[in-house]
Formats: sequence, structure tokens, C-alpha cells
Amino acid sequence: MATTQDYNASSSNATRSTAFNAVDWVALILVIVGGINWGLIGAFQFDLVAAIFGVMSSVTRIVYVLVGLAAVYCITLLARLGR
Repeated sequence: MATTQDYNASSSNATRSTAFNAVDWVALILVIVGGINWGLIGAFQFDLVAAIFGVMSSVTRIVYVLVGLAAVYCITLLARLGR
């Protein structure tokens, strides 16, 4: 028979395993920025990142690479959340 203490210990372990660290948050924010940018490109043909940093400037390219890396990282995040 499971006691309240057993339930609390198991629920805190589940919470701990799905807690986001700083890298997780940065990756999620970058993926959201990328998603919004793609939505603007698709709906209005407006590239917000290029408008802010210049068309294919080095900073724009860095932002695009970071968004891509964040998306790949979020695959691992999704796998962790699925457990």
C-alpha cells in the first residue's frame, strides 16, 4: 500500500526529471523566435531577423544557425519530456 510520503517522493522525482535548465529555456526561446520568423515569412514575406540585423549579415547568419541548433537540441528535450 502506497503512503502519502511514497506518493510525494515519486511525484517530486518526476518533477525533478522534467525541470528545465537554462540551456533548455534558451533553446525553446530560440525555436519560438524562429517559428515566429517563419510565420512572418510565410504570411507576409517579411523576414524579421533580416530586418533587424540586415539581409544575410554575419549576425543574421549566426541567429539562423543558433535557431537551427536550438531546434536540434529541442529534439533531445522532447525525448526527455517523453520519458
